[in-house]
This record gives sequence, C-alpha cells and structure tokens, in this order.
Amino acid sequence: MSKQPLILVRPYTPTDMAILEQSYDVHRLWEASDKVSFLRAVGPGVRVLATDGEHGADAATMDLLPDLELIASFGVGLDAIDLAHARHRNIRVTHTPDVLTEDVADMAVGLLLACARRIPQCDSYVRQGRWPEGGPGLTTRVWGKRVGILGLGRVGRAVARRAEAFRLDVAYHDRCRFDDVPYRYFDDVVALAAEVDFFVICASADADTRGLIGKAVLDALGRDGMLVNVGRGAIVDEPVLLTYLRERLLAGAALDVFHNEPDIAQEFRELDNVILQPHQASATRETRTAMGALVRENLSAYFAGRPLLTEVAVATR
Repeated sequence: MSKQPLILVRPYTPTDMAILEQSYDVHRLWEASDKVSFLRAVGPGVRVLATDGEHGADAATMDLLPDLELIASFGVGLDAIDLAHARHRNIRVTHTPDVLTEDVADMAVGLLLACARRIPQCDSYVRQGRWPEGGPGLTTRVWGKRVGILGLGRVGRAVARRAEAFRLDVAYHDRCRFDDVPYRYFDDVVALAAEVDFFVICASADADTRGLIGKAVLDALGRDGMLVNVGRGAIVDEPVLLTYLRERLLAGAALDVFHNEPDIAQEFRELDNVILQPHQASATRETRTAMGALVRENLSAYFAGRPLLTEVAVATR
C-alpha cells in the first residue's frame, strides 16, 4: 500500500522525522530552493500540511495546495496560521495544547527569578574573575511581591500556581473574568501593570494583543518593574521596550520570544538588564516527545476518518 503524502514545512526532531517518514510520503518544503514551484509541483493531491507554531501557514501557501484539508501544527500558538483563510477554505487545523503547559510555566518562573536575582549576570561576574573586587550588588526579592499575568489560559494558570508557592500576590488580565480562580482581575491591562512588581505575558498574539505592551503599560509598571514574556513577541512593542531598557525606565526584562526570531534586534544583545532565550520554553525532551506524538495522533485520526484530538475551531465542516 502506498503511503499518504504530506508536506512538512520544517524539520521536526530526528525521532519524529524517522517515525513520520515510516508512515507517510513526506515532502520536505524547507529543502526547496523555490518553494512556490515546489508546492505547485507536489501540492495537487496532498491533503495535509504539517508545520509548527513559528512557521505556521499563510493564505498564499494554502492556496498553492488545492486539495488541502488539514494543517497539523507542532506547537500551541496559532498566530502564524491564517485561521480566517483556513476557515474560508474549510481547512481543519490541529495544534498541541496541554502537553507543553507545565514546561512553559517553569520557564516563565525561571526567567522571573533570573531577572529579579540577576542570576546570569552574577554567573558572568564570577566567571570574569571579578568576585575578589567585591559583590556584584544587590538584587530584587521575589517572594511576597506582586505578579500580574496577561492571559490566564493554560500557561497563565500554571504560572499562577507556581507563583502562589512563592507567596506572590497574583492578579491577571484577560478578555473576561474567571469565576474559578481566587486571583484579582483587572479589566484594563495598564491598571494591572500599575499594581504589580512583575508582569508575565502568557497570552497568544491576535488582533487584540498585538503591540499591547507598549509605553502606557511600561510606564505603569515603572522603573522598578520587570517584564517576562513567554507568550509571543508580537504582543510587545519592541522598539519601545528597548528604549525603556536602555534608559533604565524599566528594571529589567526576560524574554523567550521576539518579533523577528531568530534575527532579533541587535540592541537586545548589548543590554545588561535583559535576559534572552531562543524560544526555549517548551524545549524539553519530554515535552517535544509528547508534542510529536500528538501531531502523529492527529494525523492518524484524520487519515482513519476518526475525530481529531486537538482540533482548533476554525473549519465549517
């Protein structure tokens, strides 16, 4: 029996690649020098596009695949997928929620601690042989302070649970108030920033959140405030953030996500009050294994005509 074809936008882990290629006829889009010609050549008859949260699938890509019925994404974020066009084309979409929640929350808290206690900077201080000069200076306490969370979804709630262990006072902003949590709700993101010491972004990027964290929010957070982002880079007005970090209008930031990954703004690398991560929040062996398995389970379900496990509500069929 011939294998079902699918187009893969970028390589998955070596283990996932080996398993996929055992089961499917995998067309490697990232290896094509002319991607448009490649899609036009192999696209007819291909019903599945496998991608990830960073590369997604835009309308132009979808329209080069006349028989496309499913986009399966290795990741939870959906901002790189044109969901409106998927709906228009009646293309179903799956992603990998839940399996990465706890690791992303771990990273958020790790970044908060690293930023407040200046852990990377102090490590560098010791490695440079500067300890004999004296201590590197005082840092900021975490326990017992106030944290604001933007986006109280799966990750936001997991961050809040961890924050409680540090006796942090937790508050949040989301599109609506949730009755099943004890945390203070703010219907205005600026008001939330004004009432916290640490501001953690856990939201997804969409029309409502793009560029949301700019001058007004950072002014409210203040010179002693700190920003952590494990959501999406597009939520932050990066030129404004860079100005506030450079001019010390914000105490610090710890960022796992950026606008133009991996080609981030050079100035981020030059500032000593920002901690940088290469979008690593879900990058543990355990979580990436679970994400790959969930992608394959959705593919198997689709080709077998069974209900998809983690379908995004975009298609009309």
